[in-house]
Amino acid sequence: MTHPWKFVRAGGFDQVEITTGADLAALSELDQKLWVALACPTTGIDFDKRTLTLIDADGDGRIRAPELLRAVDWAVRMVTDADVLVKGEASLALSSIDTDEEEGKLLLATARTLLESLGKGGAKKLSVDDTSKALDAFAKQPLNGDGVVPETATEDAALKAIIKDVLACTATAAKDRSGADGVNQAAHDVFFEAIDAHVGWLAKGDATETKPLGEASGDAFAAYAAVRGKIEDYFARAKVAAYDPRALTAVNGEEKQYLELAAKDLDVTAAEVEKLPLAQVAADRPMPLVAGLNPAWAARVSAFRTKVVVPLLGEKQALTEPDFRTIVSKLAAHAAWVAEKKGGVVEKLGAARVRELASGDARKKLAALIADDLAKEPQAKAIESVEKLVRLNRDLMTLVNNFVSFRDFYSRKGPAIFQIGTLYLDTRACELCVRVADGARHAAMAPLSSTYLVYADVKNAKGETMQIAAAMTAGDVDNLMVGRNGIFYDRSGLDWDATVTRIVDNPISVRQAFWSPYKKALRTIEDAINKRAADAAAASETHVTGAAEGVTAGAAPPAPRGFDVGTVAALGVAVGGITAALGAMLSAFFGLGLWMPLGLVGLILCISGPSMAVAWLKLRRRNLGPLLDANGWAVNAQAKLNVPLGGSLTKVRVLPKGSTLDYSDPFAEKRRPWGLYLFLVLLLGLAGAWLFGRLDAHLPHGARSTTVLGTEAPPPAPPADPAPSAPAP
Repeated sequence: MTHPWKFVRAGGFDQVEITTGADLAALSELDQKLWVALACPTTGIDFDKRTLTLIDADGDGRIRAPELLRAVDWAVRMVTDADVLVKGEASLALSSIDTDEEEGKLLLATARTLLESLGKGGAKKLSVDDTSKALDAFAKQPLNGDGVVPETATEDAALKAIIKDVLACTATAAKDRSGADGVNQAAHDVFFEAIDAHVGWLAKGDATETKPLGEASGDAFAAYAAVRGKIEDYFARAKVAAYDPRALTAVNGEEKQYLELAAKDLDVTAAEVEKLPLAQVAADRPMPLVAGLNPAWAARVSAFRTKVVVPLLGEKQALTEPDFRTIVSKLAAHAAWVAEKKGGVVEKLGAARVRELASGDARKKLAALIADDLAKEPQAKAIESVEKLVRLNRDLMTLVNNFVSFRDFYSRKGPAIFQIGTLYLDTRACELCVRVADGARHAAMAPLSSTYLVYADVKNAKGETMQIAAAMTAGDVDNLMVGRNGIFYDRSGLDWDATVTRIVDNPISVRQAFWSPYKKALRTIEDAINKRAADAAAASETHVTGAAEGVTAGAAPPAPRGFDVGTVAALGVAVGGITAALGAMLSAFFGLGLWMPLGLVGLILCISGPSMAVAWLKLRRRNLGPLLDANGWAVNAQAKLNVPLGGSLTKVRVLPKGSTLDYSDPFAEKRRPWGLYLFLVLLLGLAGAWLFGRLDAHLPHGARSTTVLGTEAPPPAPPADPAPSAPAP
């Protein structure tokens, strides 16, 4: 039988109401096309992170519909009555755990064990706080079932040393439940594979040909490798000098290099000095080993002489190229062995320690310790299952009503989980604030919500930072701009400094759209006036500065500029055109007669109508989907933000009830009745036009001036003389 679902219309679409345990139990039957969301992120929302982690089975940072359904089905199966889950209590009664199945019996036994470990053996309820304390205590145990063993997992000093060696040599260390770095089976295997490989490589190095200097061969080869490239460079330069004496200066370093070095605070180990030849180059000249060396290389050449040249060739003050080739050939086998090095990650432990670890029982002891830890895994999973049930008992209904439906958001009884706080800015409080995880994604998607958005960087007293996006859904936007500061309060009531970084402009209301064209026109005029004034001030300042400089230099000051006749003529034509256009408009307007009010309304609609129409269309499209999708949600419905809902999401400044307001502002600017002046001028103009009969053609017979005043009416103005016609040919 199909479950009898109840739907409500909210936000312009149908949303299911989940209020009973039966609703929860039947959730898997509800067609997912009727869900409001199909996925949500585990970060950037105001919800218990641990609960989300327990639901997020694959650990990808997202809760999808199948994962939520599995959590719901498991929780319903683990309790005797699904209505228990509807209450959302922080404690779960032990009697509510269903013991008909083996899993339920294990949960009940584990819950009682946890309470006993906390000294609450007789308690009948287990709270979220109890499970957190019990888990913390279990995580601090030496063996806690996660298969990761830190140094604290054993009292055996030798085993501690092995764990320390593994952590020092491998990059595959894992985190123990306690938070400490530890070794798991993967790190164990990688480490001992490297040990075996390195021991095999060391065995090859014991051959006589790889040790031309016995046990000193390693140090000798290191000294040789440190200077080999530079010695090769020296003999190559000597060959070039022997080929063409003109190259001698170039191969020894140009004078310019030495001049640049001399200009600095010189250091014999400086990189610039190291780049110079090992010694002064000359055709067929042996390389000196004692005197005349580049100071940046002197110490390394001395070590090479002591550890390599003297043992292999005897006492020498200089080295010929054939001598050097002899050294290269004698060290060739050792060089080939070094090039084949294996298990290099454990070399830092030293050959003796590596051989000790390879031959002893270290790997068995460490593997046994890891196995002992893994033996605790069933207990760890049982504790985690108890924790999961207690947390779902508290949080499941909240998540469902912010996922399957947006009940919390549209009921306006409390904030939804995606609302992370309130932004106070420009005399209003914006409650629809979401955290921005990916600014680029938000920039691409959020504008599609048709919502006026304010992006802000926020920072608290601890130095923590984040970016938020706030929806402005009430009031006007005249005083909003990038760079303005406000205060953001998170869901815990903590305050953050907020600075506006970006604004996405969309209509807030039809009323705002009505005045928008006039405000834009005024801003355009103000900007033009300010620009002209600034240009004029700059020109004047330049003129005065030039004059002052001319006087200082003894030159005559520039003559004052006269009026430009062309400019005056152009201004006259412009004024005449404007006057003619204004006269035509007024003539047409007065020509409407009694229809003049409708004409005024029509004029206003011509100006404000398009802006209002666009605003109305955008306000109808305003929805929550793109704003949340930009944060990783998968909103499955057109979650609208209509005007009434928007008005409740942004609170504008209102004086409290019972307050009084004293309007006598001692610093208020004196206001002139410009409106009255303009009205009187218009009234006098209309009276004059009526008196001289200019409006008679547009008025009824009884209202004409000639009818009302009779013979007292002033004579009409004589018609203008017609233009003389051209004479006949």
